[in-house]
Amino acid sequence: MFKWVSYIEGISFLLLLFIAMPLKYFADMPNMVTIVGMAHGILFVAYMLFVATFFFNKTWTFKTALLATIASILPFGPFILEKKWLSHAEPPAC
Repeated sequence: MFKWVSYIEGISFLLLLFIAMPLKYFADMPNMVTIVGMAHGILFVAYMLFVATFFFNKTWTFKTALLATIASILPFGPFILEKKWLSHAEPPAC
């Protein structure tokens, strides 16, 4: 479940940065940021709830939780985290 939330959150962040924001500033379409931004905000909260749950249930170490948190604020971060870090670790139980 976390993998799906992570991917969807990453996609929503990329949509916000590379589609909605340019449309807002170059095509005078501010509603795109409102819609995509709200969806991204909800997905970000879900992502961080998963990170907190895995950390507090001792499924993840502090380092893994910190890397997941940092990845959430970087473009392409969730994808890199999943490919390079989490794919080698034991998948957390949902």
